[in-house]
Amino acid sequence: MRIGAHVDPTDPLAEAAARQAEAVQFFLADPQGWKAPKTREDAERLRAADVDLYVHAPYVINVATLNNRIRIPSRKLLLAHATAAAAVGAKGLIVHGGHVNAGQDVAVGFDNWRKTFAYAAESGGFPLPVLIENTAGGENACARHLDSLARLWDALGDHEVGFCLDTCHAHAGGEELLGLVDRVKAITGRIDLIHANNSKGAFNSGQDRHDNLTGGTIDPELLVAVIRAAGAPVIVETPGGVEGQAADIAFLRGQLGAAE
Repeated sequence: MRIGAHVDPTDPLAEAAARQAEAVQFFLADPQGWKAPKTREDAERLRAADVDLYVHAPYVINVATLNNRIRIPSRKLLLAHATAAAAVGAKGLIVHGGHVNAGQDVAVGFDNWRKTFAYAAESGGFPLPVLIENTAGGENACARHLDSLARLWDALGDHEVGFCLDTCHAHAGGEELLGLVDRVKAITGRIDLIHANNSKGAFNSGQDRHDNLTGGTIDPELLVAVIRAAGAPVIVETPGGVEGQAADIAFLRGQLGAAE
């Protein structure tokens, strides 16, 4: 099981070394902006590294929305990031499940996801796995609750799509972590990546506030159980910089190794 962290994008490999991480996740552009990613001068070095790379798409992307001024640029930006992520050898591109506005039909949001994959297929499809991530808040979200996730996967049909399970988002979103992996896999058939985060917010609070693995409102043993059951690569998106994330990685290695 490869374990790593979300890091600053300036030099991801140096950040991995500082944390003794086997994997890193990073942004290729401003996560709150609409600019397409630029070609990285270190692309060849990143591709050749023995560190597994994951790219997180910008938070502004919402391909589910009924707002054309957001949905259409979101589709284009998602494809641009997928292309740029593939160029650096990333194993996956993580993107949030998105939402529709209050009072709107979320079924349209699910169909907009289908149209997003159809849009990408017109140019040959996404060049690497797109991993849809569950989200913590919103009553009109496409991937907060498992019943919505099931409708999303039904809408995507035959398109190849991956899943990223965020433990903080699940807890804060109102999904019990005990047995969660089996319930998710019954819907998606897969978990490609774990975002291992404790939660500052309470269960079903809707608050997307990450904490270190031995802090927060989730029992750390339960977090470890979820990660062990998933058997997928792990990225911690926890606070504390190098020191905090290195401690979380070491904690996971110790807990998972002790059970082997």
